[in-house]
Amino acid sequence: MDLILWRHAEAEVIAPGQDDLQRVLTPKGERQARRMAAWLNHRLAASTRVLVSPALRCRQTADALGREVRIVPAIAPDAPVAALLEAVRWPRSSEPVLVCGHQPTLGQVAAHLLAGVQQDWAVKKGAVWWLRWRQRDGEPEVTLHAVQGPDAL
Repeated sequence: MDLILWRHAEAEVIAPGQDDLQRVLTPKGERQARRMAAWLNHRLAASTRVLVSPALRCRQTADALGREVRIVPAIAPDAPVAALLEAVRWPRSSEPVLVCGHQPTLGQVAAHLLAGVQQDWAVKKGAVWWLRWRQRDGEPEVTLHAVQGPDAL
């Protein structure tokens, strides 16, 4: 199973009294989303499920893919690792899954799956971490397939 963790692109700073879920991408964030979406679309299988946080900044980031997305409340800001892994059906999903979500959850998922630790690993805004689960010699294995930042494209 492939699990692609995509942190939303750069968003406006929250204003006093503003609902965090309504923050929008900055112009830089829109460029980051378009660049990363182009990179992803050259690599993602057509069968990839795209799951997105209900936060507007995540929806805007994922919209750049031009693919069907599903809004999943279980991956909203501050979602627990277990909720995200359940939403993506880790590691049972028969198709690749791309999650457009938030820190610190995405970094925590990467730390848990790659190193078996509870830590807040940093995933930069707009960046992708591509993880792959497989059986190797009868043992489950998680590998880091790719890490890509939007500003390096």
